Amino acid sequence: MQAWTLDDLGSALTLEEVPDPLVRSGGVVLRMLAVQVPAYTRVLVEGGRGGIATPTVLGIGGIGIVEEVADDVTTVRVGETALCTGFLRSGRVAEPEEVLLGWTGIGGRGVTTATTDRMRRVWRTGTFAERTLMPGSAVLALPGADAYADPTKLAFLPWLSVAAGAVERSGMAAGDRVIVLGASGQMGGAAVLLALARGAARVVAVGRDAASLDRLEALDRRVRAVRSVGGRAGDAAAISTALDGEADVVIDALGPTPTSDLTMAGFDTVRTDGTMVLLGGVRQSLPVPYDQLMRRRITLRGSWMCSEETAFRVWRQVQAGVIDLSALEVATVGIDDPSAALTRAEQLRGLSIAVLTP
Repeated sequence: MQAWTLDDLGSALTLEEVPDPLVRSGGVVLRMLAVQVPAYTRVLVEGGRGGIATPTVLGIGGIGIVEEVADDVTTVRVGETALCTGFLRSGRVAEPEEVLLGWTGIGGRGVTTATTDRMRRVWRTGTFAERTLMPGSAVLALPGADAYADPTKLAFLPWLSVAAGAVERSGMAAGDRVIVLGASGQMGGAAVLLALARGAARVVAVGRDAASLDRLEALDRRVRAVRSVGGRAGDAAAISTALDGEADVVIDALGPTPTSDLTMAGFDTVRTDGTMVLLGGVRQSLPVPYDQLMRRRITLRGSWMCSEETAFRVWRQVQAGVIDLSALEVATVGIDDPSAALTRAEQLRGLSIAVLTP
Protein backbone atom coordinates (compact mmCIF):
# COMPACT_ATOMS: atom_id res chain seq x y z
CA MET A 1 0.00 0.00 0.00
CA GLN A 2 1.01 3.65 -0.29
CA ALA A 3 1.66 5.86 2.71
CA TRP A 4 3.32 9.09 3.78
CA THR A 5 6.32 8.14 5.88
CA LEU A 6 8.65 10.16 8.06
CA ASP A 7 12.11 8.68 8.67
CA ASP A 8 13.17 11.31 11.18
CA LEU A 9 12.15 14.76 12.38
CA GLY A 10 13.50 17.31 9.94
CA SER A 11 13.52 14.93 6.98
CA ALA A 12 11.04 15.18 4.13
CA LEU A 13 7.65 13.50 4.31
CA THR A 14 7.76 10.96 1.48
CA LEU A 15 5.37 8.72 -0.41
CA GLU A 16 6.45 5.10 -0.05
CA GLU A 17 5.16 1.64 -0.83
CA VAL A 18 4.92 -0.11 2.53
CA PRO A 19 3.53 -3.51 3.56
CA ASP A 20 -0.19 -3.72 4.25
CA PRO A 21 -0.82 -3.66 8.01
CA LEU A 22 -1.55 -7.03 9.60
CA VAL A 23 -4.19 -7.22 12.29
CA ARG A 24 -2.89 -8.27 15.70
CA SER A 25 -4.22 -8.59 19.23
CA GLY A 26 -6.08 -5.49 20.29
CA GLY A 27 -5.97 -4.03 16.79
CA VAL A 28 -8.22 -2.91 13.96
CA VAL A 29 -7.28 -2.43 10.30
CA LEU A 30 -8.99 0.50 8.57
CA ARG A 31 -9.13 1.45 4.90
CA MET A 32 -8.87 5.22 5.12
CA LEU A 33 -11.46 7.34 3.34
CA ALA A 34 -10.72 10.88 4.50
CA VAL A 35 -8.08 12.38 6.80
CA GLN A 36 -7.68 16.06 7.60
CA VAL A 37 -4.18 17.41 6.96
CA PRO A 38 -3.67 20.07 9.65
CA ALA A 39 -2.34 23.44 8.55
CA TYR A 40 0.71 23.01 10.81
CA THR A 41 1.75 19.57 9.49
CA ARG A 42 4.95 20.82 7.85
CA VAL A 43 5.94 22.52 11.11
CA LEU A 44 5.46 19.19 12.89
CA VAL A 45 7.52 17.33 10.27
CA GLU A 46 10.33 19.83 10.71
CA GLY A 47 10.38 19.28 14.48
CA GLY A 48 8.46 22.35 15.61
CA ARG A 49 5.75 20.56 17.60
CA GLY A 50 7.72 18.16 19.79
CA GLY A 51 9.07 14.64 19.55
CA ILE A 52 7.58 11.79 17.57
CA ALA A 53 8.44 8.09 17.30
CA THR A 54 10.22 7.65 13.98
CA PRO A 55 10.41 6.08 11.48
CA THR A 56 6.63 6.11 11.15
CA VAL A 57 3.68 6.40 8.86
CA LEU A 58 2.47 9.89 9.77
CA GLY A 59 -1.13 10.99 10.29
CA ILE A 60 -3.70 11.63 13.02
CA GLY A 61 -7.43 10.95 13.06
CA GLY A 62 -9.64 10.34 10.05
CA ILE A 63 -12.56 8.33 8.76
CA GLY A 64 -12.20 4.79 7.45
CA ILE A 65 -13.90 1.48 6.74
CA VAL A 66 -13.17 -1.36 9.15
CA GLU A 67 -11.56 -4.19 7.16
CA GLU A 68 -10.19 -6.48 9.89
CA VAL A 69 -10.80 -6.81 13.62
CA ALA A 70 -8.76 -8.82 16.12
CA ASP A 71 -10.63 -11.53 18.01
CA ASP A 72 -10.28 -9.61 21.29
CA VAL A 73 -11.76 -6.35 19.91
CA THR A 74 -15.52 -5.97 20.32
CA THR A 75 -16.02 -2.23 19.84
CA VAL A 76 -16.26 -2.21 16.02
CA ARG A 77 -17.26 -4.66 13.30
CA VAL A 78 -15.97 -5.38 9.81
CA GLY A 79 -17.63 -3.15 7.23
CA GLU A 80 -18.51 -0.31 9.59
CA THR A 81 -17.55 3.29 8.91
CA ALA A 82 -15.51 4.44 11.87
CA LEU A 83 -13.73 7.44 13.35
CA CYS A 84 -10.06 6.96 14.14
CA THR A 85 -9.01 9.27 16.98
CA GLY A 86 -5.39 8.13 17.30
CA PHE A 87 -5.78 8.77 21.04
CA LEU A 88 -4.34 5.99 23.20
CA ARG A 89 -4.53 5.81 26.99
CA SER A 90 -2.38 3.66 29.24
CA GLY A 91 -5.42 2.62 31.28
CA ARG A 92 -3.93 3.49 34.67
CA VAL A 93 -6.40 5.65 36.60
CA ALA A 94 -3.92 6.76 39.25
CA GLU A 95 -1.20 7.70 36.75
CA PRO A 96 -2.87 8.31 33.37
CA GLU A 97 -0.52 8.43 30.41
CA GLU A 98 -1.83 9.33 26.96
CA VAL A 99 -0.37 9.73 23.49
CA LEU A 100 -1.43 10.64 19.96
CA LEU A 101 -0.43 7.85 17.60
CA GLY A 102 1.23 8.80 14.33
CA TRP A 103 1.58 12.33 15.64
CA THR A 104 3.09 14.39 18.40
CA GLY A 105 1.45 15.10 21.73
CA ILE A 106 1.57 13.55 25.19
CA GLY A 107 -1.10 13.97 27.86
CA GLY A 108 -0.77 13.92 31.62
CA ARG A 109 2.18 16.07 32.63
CA GLY A 110 3.40 16.37 29.05
CA VAL A 111 6.64 14.43 29.46
CA THR A 112 7.80 11.23 27.82
CA THR A 113 8.06 8.13 29.98
CA ALA A 114 8.99 4.52 29.40
CA THR A 115 5.26 3.81 29.04
CA THR A 116 4.55 6.54 26.48
CA ASP A 117 7.64 5.51 24.51
CA ARG A 118 6.42 1.91 24.46
CA MET A 119 2.89 2.93 23.44
CA ARG A 120 4.18 4.92 20.47
CA ARG A 121 6.69 2.24 19.53
CA VAL A 122 4.15 -0.59 19.48
CA TRP A 123 1.55 1.38 17.48
CA ARG A 124 3.46 3.21 14.79
CA THR A 125 1.10 3.39 11.81
CA GLY A 126 -0.57 6.76 11.25
CA THR A 127 -3.50 7.58 9.00
CA PHE A 128 -1.87 9.32 6.03
CA ALA A 129 -2.05 6.00 4.23
CA GLU A 130 -4.36 3.75 2.25
CA ARG A 131 -4.71 1.52 5.32
CA THR A 132 -3.76 1.72 8.96
CA LEU A 133 -3.55 -0.50 12.03
CA MET A 134 -4.91 1.10 15.18
CA PRO A 135 -5.71 -0.14 18.70
CA GLY A 136 -9.42 -0.85 19.04
CA SER A 137 -9.71 1.78 21.80
CA ALA A 138 -8.76 4.49 19.28
CA VAL A 139 -11.51 3.54 16.80
CA LEU A 140 -15.17 4.54 17.20
CA ALA A 141 -18.01 3.11 15.09
CA LEU A 142 -20.26 5.75 13.48
CA PRO A 143 -23.66 4.18 12.80
CA GLY A 144 -25.20 5.67 9.68
CA ALA A 145 -22.02 7.38 8.48
CA ASP A 146 -21.96 5.27 5.34
CA ALA A 147 -25.01 7.26 4.19
CA TYR A 148 -23.56 10.69 4.92
CA ALA A 149 -23.67 12.85 1.80
CA ASP A 150 -20.05 14.06 1.85
CA PRO A 151 -17.65 11.80 3.77
CA THR A 152 -14.73 14.21 3.22
CA LYS A 153 -16.40 16.62 5.66
CA LEU A 154 -16.42 13.90 8.31
CA ALA A 155 -12.62 14.22 8.39
CA PHE A 156 -13.32 17.28 10.58
CA LEU A 157 -14.94 15.10 13.27
CA PRO A 158 -11.72 14.68 15.32
CA TRP A 159 -11.33 18.48 15.55
CA LEU A 160 -14.99 18.96 16.39
CA SER A 161 -14.73 16.29 19.08
CA VAL A 162 -11.69 17.86 20.73
CA ALA A 163 -13.41 21.27 20.67
CA ALA A 164 -16.53 19.64 22.14
CA GLY A 165 -14.44 18.29 24.99
CA ALA A 166 -13.45 21.87 25.86
CA VAL A 167 -17.01 23.18 25.54
CA GLU A 168 -18.33 20.39 27.79
CA ARG A 169 -15.63 21.05 30.39
CA SER A 170 -16.62 24.73 30.40
CA GLY A 171 -20.10 23.87 31.62
CA MET A 172 -21.55 26.13 28.93
CA ALA A 173 -25.35 26.37 28.93
CA ALA A 174 -27.83 27.60 26.35
CA GLY A 175 -28.00 31.39 26.48
CA ASP A 176 -24.41 31.86 27.61
CA ARG A 177 -22.12 34.49 26.10
CA VAL A 178 -18.99 32.84 24.73
CA ILE A 179 -15.60 34.08 23.54
CA VAL A 180 -13.48 31.89 21.27
CA LEU A 181 -9.85 32.98 21.09
CA GLY A 182 -8.00 31.77 18.01
CA ALA A 183 -11.28 31.47 16.12
CA SER A 184 -9.65 32.00 12.73
CA GLY A 185 -7.77 28.71 13.17
CA GLN A 186 -9.26 25.30 12.47
CA MET A 187 -9.71 24.29 16.11
CA GLY A 188 -11.13 27.70 16.90
CA GLY A 189 -13.57 27.41 14.01
CA ALA A 190 -14.68 24.06 15.40
CA ALA A 191 -15.23 25.66 18.82
CA VAL A 192 -17.45 28.33 17.25
CA LEU A 193 -19.60 25.64 15.61
CA LEU A 194 -19.89 23.79 18.93
CA ALA A 195 -20.86 26.91 20.85
CA LEU A 196 -23.58 27.71 18.32
CA ALA A 197 -24.89 24.15 18.42
CA ARG A 198 -25.03 24.29 22.23
CA GLY A 199 -27.23 27.38 22.13
CA ALA A 200 -24.87 30.27 22.87
CA ALA A 201 -26.67 33.61 22.91
CA ARG A 202 -23.60 35.30 21.45
CA VAL A 203 -20.22 34.05 20.23
CA VAL A 204 -17.37 36.52 19.88
CA ALA A 205 -14.87 35.01 17.44
CA VAL A 206 -11.41 36.49 18.00
CA GLY A 207 -8.52 35.92 15.62
CA ARG A 208 -6.11 37.44 13.14
CA ASP A 209 -7.18 36.17 9.71
CA ALA A 210 -9.83 38.57 8.42
CA ALA A 211 -11.25 36.27 5.75
CA SER A 212 -11.78 33.41 8.22
CA LEU A 213 -13.43 35.75 10.70
CA ASP A 214 -15.76 37.11 8.02
CA ARG A 215 -16.87 33.56 7.18
CA LEU A 216 -17.58 32.83 10.83
CA GLU A 217 -19.60 36.02 11.23
CA ALA A 218 -21.67 35.04 8.19
CA LEU A 219 -22.62 31.72 9.83
CA ASP A 220 -25.15 33.10 12.26
CA ARG A 221 -26.38 36.46 13.52
CA ARG A 222 -25.14 35.46 17.00
CA VAL A 223 -21.48 35.54 15.87
CA ARG A 224 -19.47 38.74 16.13
CA ALA A 225 -15.91 38.81 14.82
CA VAL A 226 -13.05 40.70 16.46
CA ARG A 227 -9.68 41.00 14.76
CA SER A 228 -6.88 40.98 17.31
CA VAL A 229 -4.72 44.10 17.45
CA GLY A 230 -1.96 42.30 19.35
CA GLY A 231 -2.16 44.13 22.68
CA ARG A 232 -3.86 42.91 25.85
CA ALA A 233 -5.71 46.11 26.73
CA GLY A 234 -6.80 46.85 23.15
CA ASP A 235 -8.00 43.29 22.54
CA ALA A 236 -9.88 43.17 25.84
CA ALA A 237 -11.63 46.45 25.02
CA ALA A 238 -12.62 45.26 21.53
CA ILE A 239 -13.91 41.95 22.88
CA SER A 240 -15.97 43.65 25.59
CA THR A 241 -17.50 46.00 23.03
CA ALA A 242 -18.45 43.12 20.72
CA LEU A 243 -19.84 41.17 23.64
CA ASP A 244 -21.56 44.20 25.17
CA GLY A 245 -20.30 43.15 28.56
CA GLU A 246 -18.46 40.16 30.00
CA ALA A 247 -18.33 36.49 29.02
CA ASP A 248 -19.78 33.49 30.77
CA VAL A 249 -17.29 31.23 28.99
CA VAL A 250 -13.95 31.77 27.25
CA ILE A 251 -12.51 29.01 25.06
CA ASP A 252 -8.83 29.57 24.24
CA ALA A 253 -7.94 27.68 21.04
CA LEU A 254 -4.85 29.71 20.16
CA GLY A 255 -1.80 28.06 18.65
CA PRO A 256 1.80 29.02 19.52
CA THR A 257 1.90 32.79 20.07
CA PRO A 258 4.80 35.17 20.75
CA THR A 259 3.12 36.47 23.94
CA SER A 260 0.28 35.53 26.28
CA ASP A 261 -1.47 38.88 25.68
CA LEU A 262 -4.51 37.58 23.78
CA THR A 263 -5.10 34.77 26.27
CA MET A 264 -4.92 37.27 29.11
CA ALA A 265 -7.27 39.62 27.24
CA GLY A 266 -9.75 36.75 27.32
CA PHE A 267 -9.13 36.33 31.06
CA ASP A 268 -9.84 40.04 31.56
CA THR A 269 -13.30 39.67 29.98
CA VAL A 270 -14.55 36.66 32.00
CA ARG A 271 -17.41 37.60 34.34
CA THR A 272 -17.46 36.83 38.03
CA ASP A 273 -18.19 33.09 38.44
CA GLY A 274 -17.30 32.55 34.76
CA THR A 275 -15.11 29.85 33.24
CA MET A 276 -12.06 29.87 30.98
CA VAL A 277 -10.90 26.68 29.25
CA LEU A 278 -7.45 26.33 27.68
CA LEU A 279 -7.61 24.14 24.58
CA GLY A 280 -4.86 25.41 22.31
CA GLY A 281 -1.10 25.30 21.94
CA VAL A 282 0.10 28.49 23.65
CA ARG A 283 3.69 27.99 24.84
CA GLN A 284 3.77 30.97 27.20
CA SER A 285 3.41 31.15 30.97
CA LEU A 286 0.26 32.98 32.02
CA PRO A 287 0.55 35.88 34.49
CA VAL A 288 -2.73 35.03 36.21
CA PRO A 289 -3.28 37.42 39.14
CA TYR A 290 -4.14 35.48 42.27
CA ASP A 291 -6.49 38.13 43.65
CA GLN A 292 -8.51 38.37 40.42
CA LEU A 293 -8.88 34.61 40.09
CA MET A 294 -9.98 34.45 43.72
CA ARG A 295 -12.24 37.50 43.99
CA ARG A 296 -13.99 36.92 40.65
CA ARG A 297 -14.29 33.21 41.47
CA ILE A 298 -13.12 32.27 37.98
CA THR A 299 -12.80 28.61 37.02
CA LEU A 300 -9.68 28.03 34.92
CA ARG A 301 -9.50 24.59 33.26
CA GLY A 302 -7.36 22.72 30.81
CA SER A 303 -8.78 20.47 28.08
CA TRP A 304 -6.80 17.95 26.04
CA MET A 305 -8.56 15.55 23.67
CA CYS A 306 -11.94 14.09 24.68
CA SER A 307 -13.79 10.93 25.65
CA GLU A 308 -15.31 8.45 23.22
CA GLU A 309 -18.73 9.46 24.54
CA THR A 310 -18.10 13.08 23.57
CA ALA A 311 -16.97 12.10 20.08
CA PHE A 312 -20.06 9.96 19.64
CA ARG A 313 -22.33 12.82 20.74
CA VAL A 314 -20.66 15.06 18.16
CA TRP A 315 -21.34 12.52 15.44
CA ARG A 316 -25.00 12.30 16.43
CA GLN A 317 -25.26 16.10 16.31
CA VAL A 318 -23.64 16.21 12.87
CA GLN A 319 -25.89 13.41 11.66
CA ALA A 320 -28.98 15.28 12.89
CA GLY A 321 -27.84 18.62 11.46
CA VAL A 322 -27.52 20.24 14.89
CA ILE A 323 -23.88 20.89 14.02
CA ASP A 324 -24.04 22.35 10.53
CA LEU A 325 -21.09 21.40 8.32
CA SER A 326 -22.46 23.15 5.23
CA ALA A 327 -20.09 26.06 5.87
CA LEU A 328 -17.07 23.73 5.90
CA GLU A 329 -14.97 24.15 2.77
CA VAL A 330 -12.96 21.06 1.83
CA ALA A 331 -9.96 20.99 -0.49
CA THR A 332 -9.18 17.35 -1.28
CA VAL A 333 -5.58 16.27 -1.85
CA GLY A 334 -4.30 12.99 -3.23
CA ILE A 335 -1.69 10.71 -1.78
CA ASP A 336 0.78 11.01 -4.69
CA ASP A 337 2.46 14.32 -3.68
CA PRO A 338 2.83 14.88 0.07
CA SER A 339 4.82 18.12 -0.31
CA ALA A 340 2.13 19.71 -2.47
CA ALA A 341 -0.53 18.52 -0.01
CA LEU A 342 1.27 20.15 2.92
CA THR A 343 1.58 23.38 0.94
CA ARG A 344 -2.15 23.34 0.23
CA ALA A 345 -2.91 22.68 3.90
CA GLU A 346 -0.77 25.64 4.96
CA GLN A 347 -2.88 27.95 2.82
CA LEU A 348 -6.13 27.13 4.62
CA ARG A 349 -7.59 28.56 7.82
CA GLY A 350 -10.69 28.33 9.96
CA LEU A 351 -13.51 26.39 8.34
CA SER A 352 -11.41 25.67 5.24
CA ILE A 353 -9.53 22.38 5.54
CA ALA A 354 -7.32 20.09 3.43
CA VAL A 355 -8.46 16.47 3.37
CA LEU A 356 -6.41 13.52 2.14
CA THR A 357 -8.49 10.95 0.29
CA PRO A 358 -6.10 8.00 -0.07
